Amino acid sequence: MDLQKTIRDAIIAELERQAEAEDPAPKVDTREPGYAAIEGRIDLDALIMVIEGALAGGP
Repeated sequence: MDLQKTIRDAIIAELERQAEAEDPAPKVDTREPGYAAIEGRIDLDALIMVIEGALAGGP
């Protein structure tokens, strides 16, 4: 298991989830490998929970 890839994938998935679910939704562009362009507000508590889950081996 590559921990960095697991954490990266979890962060990207959460940012994209917030971009679809939040009101107003942040704009998240992850097309460029290794970078995310974000415009708007991000729920940091939700992002932290996703990272903790990735570190603990959760979904």
